[in-house]
Amino acid sequence: TVNCLDQHVEKSPNRVALIWERDEPGTAVHITYRELLDLTCRLANTLKKYGIQKGDRVAIYMSVSPLSVAAMLACARIGAVHTVIFAGFSAESLAGRIMDSGCKAVITYNQGVRGGRTTELKAAVDEAVKNCPSIKHVFVAQRTDNKVQMGDRDIPLEEEMAKADSVCTPESMDSEDMLFMLYTSGSTGKPKGIVHTQAGYLLYAAVTHKYVFDYQQGDVFGCVADIGWITGHSYIVYGPLCNGATSVLFESTPVYPDPGRYWEVVQRLKINQFYGAPTAIRLLLNYGEEWVKKYDRSSLKVLGSVGEPINKEAWQWFYQVVGEGRCALLDTWWQTETGGICIAPRPSEEKAEIVPAMAMRPFFGIVPVLIDENGEVIEGNDVSGALCIAQPWPGMARTIHGDHQRFIDAYFKAYPGYYFTGDGAYRNQKGYYQITGRMDDIINISGHRLGTAEIEDAMADHPEVPETAVVGYPHKIKGEGAFAFIVLKEQATRVDHIKEELKTLVASKIAKYAVPDHILVVKRLPKTRSGKIMRRLLRKVVTEQSGTMGDVTTLDDPSVVKEILDAYQKYKEKSSS
Repeated sequence: TVNCLDQHVEKSPNRVALIWERDEPGTAVHITYRELLDLTCRLANTLKKYGIQKGDRVAIYMSVSPLSVAAMLACARIGAVHTVIFAGFSAESLAGRIMDSGCKAVITYNQGVRGGRTTELKAAVDEAVKNCPSIKHVFVAQRTDNKVQMGDRDIPLEEEMAKADSVCTPESMDSEDMLFMLYTSGSTGKPKGIVHTQAGYLLYAAVTHKYVFDYQQGDVFGCVADIGWITGHSYIVYGPLCNGATSVLFESTPVYPDPGRYWEVVQRLKINQFYGAPTAIRLLLNYGEEWVKKYDRSSLKVLGSVGEPINKEAWQWFYQVVGEGRCALLDTWWQTETGGICIAPRPSEEKAEIVPAMAMRPFFGIVPVLIDENGEVIEGNDVSGALCIAQPWPGMARTIHGDHQRFIDAYFKAYPGYYFTGDGAYRNQKGYYQITGRMDDIINISGHRLGTAEIEDAMADHPEVPETAVVGYPHKIKGEGAFAFIVLKEQATRVDHIKEELKTLVASKIAKYAVPDHILVVKRLPKTRSGKIMRRLLRKVVTEQSGTMGDVTTLDDPSVVKEILDAYQKYKEKSSS
């Protein structure tokens, strides 16, 4: 926290650190570095008063706000380890993470506010901590004026902070002490607590923030992610604040109160760098250009995309419509485990080319290699393989909390001597990298190896089809076949005609063998709150193992599962008749 707060308070205390774009449109709150340090110290002293010490774990279950940022920094200041749990997670997910990490306290809000709706955060915490004996205290802040049930272990946070001292001497920490844990989904379904440490993580977050986005003093940096995932940790909180930046906290959704929300915020806050997820861009692309063109976007200099590979159609729309063809658009590849951006088109030589929908260039100190099925490094260009990283970098995760063996197995066992990312990549003629999707989303049709993302990309070029997800399923003759789930634009008719056009598209863009055997129209796809499509659920649907769906608590809306199962049953009955 000294690097994120004290150093800037000494030099420029009235510089704006955070601009909180609250859910209620047009109600931004500006917080200076001095104010943020004050909040952080008061919160830190409150934690200490209630027995939180260096090394203790603290769960933060809050929506995006200056107070949730102060909660993270307050933990860091006293040497406690924060684990932010996305405020949309269910009580059950929250309890699982609290138990796995052994948290001593939870910091939460009475309620959350998002997209005009309130969510019952405190009630979820009450439900969760019933099963969590490690929790001694629950600190409750007020996001709304509504009263919530307060019990013996509950402490009204703002009241305590008002009584606390505004000076808190920072704990002295070793460079390899734990800074935070963050849970991410593993292939097995049991979330793993990824551990990041002090010095290397902060350095990497700050340096990537500065050089990838070309952040200049005075710029307003707008990362519209949630603090509940790594993008929020590295590019809303730690990276920007370490660099003395002004960072936007976006509490709302891209479509509240209407699909112009992002661009209205860009105009009003004069945002210079805008960093968001492809899933939101694809959603907005559906609503047409007028929502974008309504607002002045001349402040924008750099656009960024994060969380999944961006398809070409979304890339072009983001670049041409949002950025007016004058902003660098950066498809950034990285992971919870890498701590910060590893491959992105910038930094590079001035005006160097950017290939649409490609991450392209490794960051300083990142040495990517592609490895084949036999574990041999693939030399040369115009080649594909498993994406690995050949040497350590400061931001890399150090372990999985409580299960170092799982850490070794997941990342270092497949290709000894290398960090295995779990992703496949293509290195083009010029030596630039393109991420082709998870290795576990690769299917093999009649001996042809194919990333489902490639089929999705081909189909996404259809003007009536904003979203697609393709999974493999066992096929008697071809080994595996492709099964496509598609979402159509609202006004779309001629469904059978569109399906034929999609098959033609895939055949012409890839090959006949890549054409999906089945195309099922659904209202929406099952997504996590960070916008990733949960393809494993779709695989369970088509392989008819819906009895063993596993953990669906990370879904934005778990009711989507039944919706898709029903559509699949109808489709099957129709096909067999």
